[in-house]
This record gives sequence, structure tokens and C-alpha cells, in this order.
Amino acid sequence: MAEKNTSAIKVVSRKSLWFFFTTTTLFFIMSWLFVLRSTRSDSTPATISQLLSTTSNDGSDLVTSQSQNSESSFSNRAILVNTETKTPETPKCITETTTISNNDTKSNNNKSNAVLKVFMYDLPPEFHFGLLDWKGDEKTKNVWPDMKTKIPHYPGGLNLQHSIEYWLTLDILASELPEIYPARIVTRVRNSTEADVIFVPFFSSLTYNRHSKTGPHERRSRNKVLQEKLVRYLMNQEEWKRSGGRDHLILAHHPNSMLDARMKLWPATFILSDFGRYPPNIANVDKDVIAPYKHVIASYVDDQSTFDSRKTLLYFQGAIYRKDGGYARQELFYLLKEEKDVHFSFGSVQKGGVRNATNGMRSSKFCLNIAGDTPSSNRLFDAIASHCVPVIISDEIELPYEDVLDYSKFCVFVRTRDAVKKKYLINFIRSIGKDEWTRMWNRLKEVEKFFEFQFPSKEGDAVEMIWQAVSRKVPFMKLKTNRSRRFFRALYGNNKYKGHKSIHAPPNFW
Repeated sequence: MAEKNTSAIKVVSRKSLWFFFTTTTLFFIMSWLFVLRSTRSDSTPATISQLLSTTSNDGSDLVTSQSQNSESSFSNRAILVNTETKTPETPKCITETTTISNNDTKSNNNKSNAVLKVFMYDLPPEFHFGLLDWKGDEKTKNVWPDMKTKIPHYPGGLNLQHSIEYWLTLDILASELPEIYPARIVTRVRNSTEADVIFVPFFSSLTYNRHSKTGPHERRSRNKVLQEKLVRYLMNQEEWKRSGGRDHLILAHHPNSMLDARMKLWPATFILSDFGRYPPNIANVDKDVIAPYKHVIASYVDDQSTFDSRKTLLYFQGAIYRKDGGYARQELFYLLKEEKDVHFSFGSVQKGGVRNATNGMRSSKFCLNIAGDTPSSNRLFDAIASHCVPVIISDEIELPYEDVLDYSKFCVFVRTRDAVKKKYLINFIRSIGKDEWTRMWNRLKEVEKFFEFQFPSKEGDAVEMIWQAVSRKVPFMKLKTNRSRRFFRALYGNNKYKGHKSIHAPPNFW
């Protein structure tokens, strides 16, 4: 009897084991098939059609994934072949492939039809258009020119290259006249609590250019006096106290502008040309916005040139002996001056310098952009306007809108340590063939509008691109402001902002 029971138990155990093994195997196979299916991509690469983001028809954010094209390289070449044969229809703002996630899209406040709400201080004319010899209306106490009549003229020459303060201020004022200047990206609001950013309309670059020297009966220059007055004004404003200045937008595009005030206004977002004269705890790429220079050379309209018609291989004209990071200019001058298809000479804006540079760039395949006293220069944007492929030799350079614009498709980047090696740079440039140069040349003609300053502003021009870059900083501004308020109640009780100075973390806090 015991033997029968033992035999029955063995049969049951075998059946149980077989059932368990079969079930486990099927479950494993189904799991593997599920994994394979979930990792397969059914989507096709998408193109960002606007600078902020692309949204679906129902308003939800579109997740865009884009694989990077494989590129051949020559040593440290940063740009090479774009495998697309032809760029399709040019979108409203910018045609650029990039990789973004849904979280990135939301955190950047990317809405294709978003409007940036800006509150602008009504500063006295001495801070802005008064510097252009415009007088405010004493009867009406109006501190702004009438946009319907005559707009003050901005001085020409090299002043223009740092004139973004002028164009952005005009754009804010024009947003209040949609019947004349249809509002696009930015709109002015009169209630600061409704604003995304607080705009400080101080023409700091023009102030430096015109008033940085001390007059015969002055102890301090007008440039210094205005900076001091601006700091006192801002520190007394409820808007500054409310956020500690973290949602304020200050223009300091000339590298030497705001040198005195910046140490006190550092929590604000600066619009700069580069970070060459700023320590990283005062200005950095996370907090601030890099804006392009306004090119001095006129745009090359109806450019029908070709690789073969541009006889000069490599072009540079400007100051050769520079301080700080500009040592590479003189090194390259001695390395390239004997090359027959290279133009490398001293030049300035005087005595027909702009005309000569215009002709030179338009007849050259590549234009050198070498670091000088600061990492950036207007020469890069002159090259873009001339459709002369820029060769950037500036290791510390920061470029406008680089978070959405791939410069490697129309610029060549060379590290300084490599560029100053004998024969390295010239061999490198000569290795770039006709087809590759033509692709970059075509791309230059597509992106040049992103660097055009104009009034009224147009879709996709430099004014709109800068505003969109500012809009991508708004979440970071709000993050900084909210973090600064964590312990406010514990320190000051329920009297939220009244009678108290704003809390400022030390400059290395953020």
C-alpha cells in the first residue's frame, strides 16, 4: 500500500514540475516578445519647426526624438557633411534638428504660439533714448518717444554692433500698437505681477561708447554715474525686492558695459555678447543669454557665388596684435602670411575698411574668426552675412541660441592649440572639398535671418530669436526666486516683503 502511495506522489510531482516548467517557459517567451516590441521605434525623426517647440493640434507637447547623423572627421573637425540632400520648406522660426524630451519641452516653456509678457520700468530718458539726444515730453511726463511719429535714430559705425538694447526696447514699445506693429513674441504688461520678466531699459553699451571718459569738469564719467543711479533705483523697486532681481533682464552687450553695476546686479539675467570679462559666479550660460552682434557689413542679397568664383581660400582682416586670449592672431599671421590663397592683413573701419572687408569676405570661401581681447567678435556675424563659411578659433566662445541652432552645420571649429601648429590649419581647410563647402554655404543663407536686427521685427529675426532665448530662461528665473523664499517666513514672519530688503545669496550660491 505504501508503494502505491509513493508511486502516485511521484506521478503528481512530475506533472507539477512539467506544468511549472511549461508555464515558466511561456511566460519568459511572452516577456521577451514584449521587450522587443517596446524597444522598437515606430516614430520617424521630427524637425523643430519653431524655436520654442512644436505642439500637436490639441495643444499637447510633441515629443521629438532625433538621431544624430554620423559624420566623418578630420582630426578635430567639428562640422561636416549634412546627409540631408535638401532642406524642406523653411518653417516660421527655425529649421533645426535636435533631440529633446517631453520634460525638456515643458521645462523650457516651449509653446509655438507663446507670448512673453514683459514689464518695463519707466526709467527717465537719460537712461535710454535721451542718450540719442531725444527729449521727453515735460507736459505729458512721457518718458518714451511716440512710436507713431518719429523714432530716435541710433548712431552708426561700430556703435551698431552692440545696439541690441535699442532694438529690444523698440520691440517692447511697439507691442502696445498691434494695429501698426503686430505683436509677435513679446507683449508689454503694465502690472509687474503678471510679467514673465522685468525689463531694465538702460542703454549700457551706448553709455559706455559715448560717456565712459571723464569730462574736463567731471570727477566721474557719466557712464559711472548712470550705473550708480540705476543700482539705487532698482534696489528701491518692489519688483526687485520681490524676487531679489532674479526675474530682471539687464542688457550689457558691450564687454565693458556695466562693469561697476554688475557686481550688485548679478542675480539678474544679463544679455551679453560673451563671458570674457565676467567671472562665472556673476555670469554663466545657465543664467544668462548670449546675443549676436549686429553685423556691420551689409547682407549679401542675391548671392550667386560658387566655390570656384570665390578665389580667396581663407580671409582675415582686423587687429592682429591683441591682449588676453588674442595671442593666436599674431601666431597665425606669421604662419599664413606667405600662403598665396590666403588674405591675412591688418584692417580697421577707417579709410574704406568696411568696404574692403565686404569685398574680401564676399570673394572668400572661408573667413577666420579668431579670439581677440574677448572670445567673441563682430567678425563672425559679418562672415555669416557675407556667406563666407566661418572658421572659429576661440576655445571659450559662447554662441547665440546654440541650444536650438547647430553651428557645426555652417561653421568650422578648430582648437587654438591645433590651429597654431605649423601647416595644420591650412591643410585642414584645404581638405574641405567643394561639395562640403557648398552645403555649409547653403546653410548660411538659410540661417542668416536669425542674425538680422530690424524694426519692426519679423518672424525668425534676431529680435525674435533673443526673446525666445529669454523665454527659455524663465523657468530657471522662477526656480531661483522660489528657492530664495524657502526660509523667508522663518526670518521675517508674515510681513512678506514690506520694509525688508530682498534676500541675496552669496555670488557663488547658484
